[in-house]
Amino acid sequence: MALEMSGEYDLPQKRELVWKALNDPAILEKCIPGCETLEKTSDNEFQATVKLTIGPVSARFKGKVKLEDIDAPNGYKIVGEGEGGVAGFAKGQASVALADEGEGCKLAYKAEAATGGKIAQLGQRLIAGSAKKTADRFFENFVEALADYK
Repeated sequence: MALEMSGEYDLPQKRELVWKALNDPAILEKCIPGCETLEKTSDNEFQATVKLTIGPVSARFKGKVKLEDIDAPNGYKIVGEGEGGVAGFAKGQASVALADEGEGCKLAYKAEAATGGKIAQLGQRLIAGSAKKTADRFFENFVEALADYK
């Protein structure tokens, strides 16, 4: 099942600081909903364990994320995939772009994801709603984490 999402967020911090935070595993681990571990395995690769609940299905996903098309401090593409055992799998990619906006910056993203297995059987509306809530929660957490980030 394929899913597309996009969004924009106005952030009060300068683009360079937001870029630095978007590449900081400690910040990302705190901001990703359900993230249990996030480990940087190379300059542009991470391994993660994330516990997610979508409707009646709860699973622990283990996966890899790779950063591509890196254009510091303007943006990159995130490509990832994860396995959730009997719950199924998820894979996708997202483009993240930063642009100066007044005293801060604007973060825009566009994401595509695909799921398979038990979670794919839940229906697109339920999965899309959960994905949107998860993205919103990530950015709420990210904005909060940026307040104290140096």
